[in-house]
Amino acid sequence: MAGTIDQAKMKFSRIVNSRSYTRFSQSQNPDGDSSRVVVKLSVESEEEEMDGTEQGNVQRDEYMRSSVSAPLNMRRILVCVGVILTVFCVGLISGYYVHRKSESPSCSLENSEVQENQDVNYASAPSMDWSDIVKLLNDKLSSENIKKKLSENNQRDRCAGSSGDNKLGDTIHDLFKELKMHTWVDDHYVKLQYPSSSKPNKVLFGSDEIGSPKGFLAYSETGSKEGRVVYANYGELADLQTVQNEYKVNLNGSVVLMRTGKISLAQKVMNAAKMGAVAALIYPDQAVSEDTELYGHVHLGSGDPYTPGFPSFNHTQFPPVKSSGLPGILAQTITNKMAKKIIAKMEENVKSNNSNYKVGQETDKVTVAVNNNLVDTQIHNVFGVIKGYVDPDRYVVIGAQRDSLSWGYAKSTVGTTLLMELARAFTELKKDGFKPKRSIVFASWTAGDFGNVGVTEWLEGYLASLDRKAFTYISLDGVVTGNGSFRASASPLLHTLLQKTLKKVKDIGSSSTLLQEFGGSLSPLLMTMQMDDAAYPFLAFSGIPSVSFSFVSSQATTDYEYFGTDMDDKNTLDHVTSQKVVDLSLLAAQVAGQMALRLVHDHILKLDVTTYGNVITNHVNAIISRVDSLKPDKVDKIESLSTKWLNEAKGSFSRAAASLAIDIDESNLDDIEMCRIINNRIMKVEHNFLSPYVSMREIPFRHVFFGNGWQTATDLEKYLDDVHAQKASFDIDQVLNKFALLTWTIQSCANDLAGDIWSLDNQI
Repeated sequence: MAGTIDQAKMKFSRIVNSRSYTRFSQSQNPDGDSSRVVVKLSVESEEEEMDGTEQGNVQRDEYMRSSVSAPLNMRRILVCVGVILTVFCVGLISGYYVHRKSESPSCSLENSEVQENQDVNYASAPSMDWSDIVKLLNDKLSSENIKKKLSENNQRDRCAGSSGDNKLGDTIHDLFKELKMHTWVDDHYVKLQYPSSSKPNKVLFGSDEIGSPKGFLAYSETGSKEGRVVYANYGELADLQTVQNEYKVNLNGSVVLMRTGKISLAQKVMNAAKMGAVAALIYPDQAVSEDTELYGHVHLGSGDPYTPGFPSFNHTQFPPVKSSGLPGILAQTITNKMAKKIIAKMEENVKSNNSNYKVGQETDKVTVAVNNNLVDTQIHNVFGVIKGYVDPDRYVVIGAQRDSLSWGYAKSTVGTTLLMELARAFTELKKDGFKPKRSIVFASWTAGDFGNVGVTEWLEGYLASLDRKAFTYISLDGVVTGNGSFRASASPLLHTLLQKTLKKVKDIGSSSTLLQEFGGSLSPLLMTMQMDDAAYPFLAFSGIPSVSFSFVSSQATTDYEYFGTDMDDKNTLDHVTSQKVVDLSLLAAQVAGQMALRLVHDHILKLDVTTYGNVITNHVNAIISRVDSLKPDKVDKIESLSTKWLNEAKGSFSRAAASLAIDIDESNLDDIEMCRIINNRIMKVEHNFLSPYVSMREIPFRHVFFGNGWQTATDLEKYLDDVHAQKASFDIDQVLNKFALLTWTIQSCANDLAGDIWSLDNQI
């Protein structure tokens, strides 16, 4: 009896002395997904805890009143009633306030003012009108600022890791800090190759010295090789095959002379290596002066070729491997004047009316000596970020290369200037009330002239997370190389956004939009993204949608012909643009800025998955057509090759894309979590086209449509073409393997895009 009285006293004491508060807990309704909120007074909670302690057979989440309760005096009862009424009134007022807020036109979420590195708090607030935001951005972008920064950034000594490169990196870092961005620097220790200061590279024809060029090709093999010289035009594989087949010249042990254009320097050297050449010589075409030196690299890939697939962080141990993209032969650039000397000597005994191909006598020997040195170099990528207010862990990256082996005015100076200007404009835009839902990362890369080393090392270093967080890359490299036309390379996911942006940006001093100025359609302006494009590693290596673009001359068919030479300077670019560098740079900033703005403003990411349906359809139809063309040829075992499942995978993707569109239309876009779920499905599409069936170290660019290797749809199409042309024998096991892997890569992407496991439409 005494124990019961003591317990009653203890409970009473708790009621009297405890501070009043409420407890909110969320529980699941038994007949639905919606939740209910349970409000418990502290008194009830304390009693619940006591009862749970006293009665071992009673669950702690159930409330059972004790059978013995202490008497309460009138004053205590009134206090309890008062507390309950107070809670009820507060809840009523709060509910009314929330109801009124939900009726107001609210399109975005904004956070309260927070200091750097603090958690973001969200509160509903009306967003700025889209047209007002665009106008405000255009007003913030200043041609005067661009002109000033172009002058300040125009420096010659900007080799990766040099004092000039580091100084410019510090300037960008200081600007980001001044703009009150969160800034950081990513350091890498990479191997870069430079000519020897004491032992210059040389080229000889017989015993006559042709010259000692100052230009060079990084990552060439070193040593000295002699061989019969042949001139093979642009060095495309078809050019080399023409020399070998039509001129009956065995290219094994030869020295191949080629001119710039059509394909990258690295592709030229790799093609020569495949044909058995021991050395490659490349000279700039007629557009440059006779004595202009040429700089570049021979790595048919990106990143540090001595740490393939690994980030070059300090003190990291690497296996003794080299990139498969190194050609393994000597390679050297020469001037136009030196090339003319070689060709003139070749023609002394053998005349040729074909200016594209030259074959001298077997005694026409050229010696190439390359004495480059590998140098361990510390490089610095510089970053600044404007954090988003809803999904700060999701970001668009805007980047530009800042280093250059030559003047690099069009290649890197303009892009770096626009990176700084866009960072300033977006910061001011935020101060004026714009609150991006997602973050914007501004990145200044270095070692770009060595094969996008800085950007690739960053991607390799954070490979496990970037594809789930970075949803788009916008490259500013080489955005102005001429006047009169426009060219772009982009993931299909960005085609619609790019087209709509070009429809909105108006030409300087004109009422016409850029799309109207350039023909009214995006398709003729699109080109396949090349491996030496800084946006390419994002797309083909990391599976992140990316875009690069450039204002070009009307007659331009290839890359800017002055890249990699000291003629890539201000005077040349002023000349080819008719003194419109600043105006065109401003337009480029508006294009990049409005694309980024749209990607961080809307509830749903402006990445159009339906455009990939067209890409898949085109490739599948091309493969089916080639298989059908082999049937009349009575190729052995061709009857066992079915295209049914590949066609089914194509249909699965189309249905998944259509299902996503329906889900977006039927969803409440004010629901943050719902938007995030939908955006997750969209963000995975590009990454899911990276083939999981190939080694990243052996084939780093695993993308089945835009990558490089046997896993691509293009490689399969080419193989079937070669079989039809009787250039290759038909290997049914090889073809079945490629069919299966391509089919399941597409189907897996469709499954992930469909969403929940119970929403899959797998017909295979």
